This record gives sequence, structure tokens and C-alpha cells, in this order.
Amino acid sequence: MAVAGIEIVETRLTHLAYATEIASAMLQRQQSTAILSARKIIVEGAVSIAEDAVSQIETDLKIETNDDKRLQLVNNVLVSIINEKGTQNVINTDSLD
Repeated sequence: MAVAGIEIVETRLTHLAYATEIASAMLQRQQSTAILSARKIIVEGAVSIAEDAVSQIETDLKIETNDDKRLQLVNNVLVSIINEKGTQNVINTDSLD
């Protein structure tokens, strides 16, 4: 550039493009992170709902449950809430007492 009498004072990148394979991998990683974050929020909410449901059933219906029954009920509620498919869930409640 000196031969032409031009002095370069500063340079800046105005466009940066990744190879298709790299861009695809970066997008996939970004989407995976977003999905995991959303799942974490869903699970935290579902656990809170399940805790409230068990507490309300024991309090309002005055049903005494042992740890096994409580665990079964929590499991059923969690599966119902977290299930992302449009299937109809069946919850067995005949043996709570």
C-alpha cells in the first residue's frame, strides 16, 4: 500500500461468516441450551404443582398417605404435567388410602 501512497490507519471486520458445518453445529448447540433451560423451568414448576397437589389432597380430603403412595401420586402428577405429547394420561388413584 505504501507504493500507492496509502497509509492504513485502522481496519474493521464488517462481515463474519462461518462455514456451513460450523454454523449448523453452533445453532444446534444454542438450541440445545435453550431446550434444556426450558425443560428445567418446566420441571421446577411441575414439582411445585405436584407438591401442592399432594398437600391439598392430604389436607382437603383428609387422606393419610404413606411415603410410597405419596411418591406414586407425585410421579403421576409429574408425568401428566411434563408429558409433551398429546396423549391422554391415566392416573391410578384407587389406592391412596
